[in-house]
Amino acid sequence: MEGGKVKIGILGAGAMGAAHVAAYASLPDVEVVGVFARDKARARSLADLCGAEPFTDATALIRHAAVDAIDVCLPSSVHAAFVIAALEQGKHVFCESPLALRLDEARLMRDAARRAGRLLQVGLLMRSVGAYAHLWDAVSSGACGRLLSLATWRLGSYLRPDAPDRKAHYGDPSTELMTFDFDAALWLMGRPMRLQASAVRMDGGAPGEISALLSWSDGRHATIAASGLMPVGFPFSTGFRALFERAAFELRTVFGDRGPPQNTVTRTDDSGSPRPVSVPGRNPYEVELQRFVDCIAGRADPALLDAERAIEALELSLATQQALIDGGVARIE
Repeated sequence: MEGGKVKIGILGAGAMGAAHVAAYASLPDVEVVGVFARDKARARSLADLCGAEPFTDATALIRHAAVDAIDVCLPSSVHAAFVIAALEQGKHVFCESPLALRLDEARLMRDAARRAGRLLQVGLLMRSVGAYAHLWDAVSSGACGRLLSLATWRLGSYLRPDAPDRKAHYGDPSTELMTFDFDAALWLMGRPMRLQASAVRMDGGAPGEISALLSWSDGRHATIAASGLMPVGFPFSTGFRALFERAAFELRTVFGDRGPPQNTVTRTDDSGSPRPVSVPGRNPYEVELQRFVDCIAGRADPALLDAERAIEALELSLATQQALIDGGVARIE
């Protein structure tokens, strides 16, 4: 951390790598040292945006003496190899979600971080979204009573062959989409007792749209819905409805072709019609990456984005997959 700046190496020059480069550019205590991509032109294009060096050898960037931390924006199926290699080189690691597609790989990454005495933080993005932080504040303060139920949705067309956002490495909705909302439910409501799931299946039998119902022993519940089968013209959309004892909150987010997503957050209670809620207009990538940097510097508690939280969310994603095999129900151990 020469000069007080955390030196970052980014693995991946796709859309997520670009989002992280833009976020780091806004942080005064960060310098991006290098960007890795297998394609040199792609690595150079993104590296040029932040005055970094392009790399086509990930190992060389991981081993770079000036690098304090590695930011992994590669497909989830290869996360483990790169995350573990970086930790074993003594680097702190930030890894995008899903952390892994298999529990054994996720646990190996967590254990590698513990052995190395380094941070492994995960992009549990909803925890850095202003509207979800508002919910957390309401849960923590008890100002609206108990949170009784949560419904979330994450709807896209990425599984359609002609979808503009289709990528061969994308997983099914249980991991590609639902992991984020499972984590939000765990954060806001704790670990559920039971999970039920159903799916609309594609040709060949793979799930394309999934609904999961989480149940708690005290009667609370959460419904998590995700789709990769929306029509190609349907804009990617997410949101939640949170019912408290004395109020309900709703978030609707629509991602257009250009510009930032459009957010609408409302609160409804017995006093009248829904009314807008003002939440910080912050970039959640900047928020979570600033927290990562602050954790490296000892200014923040790493528990919020710890790998253990990502493992807990992955367990629910995998329980959903198992429930779809076993007839719809899984008990959470």
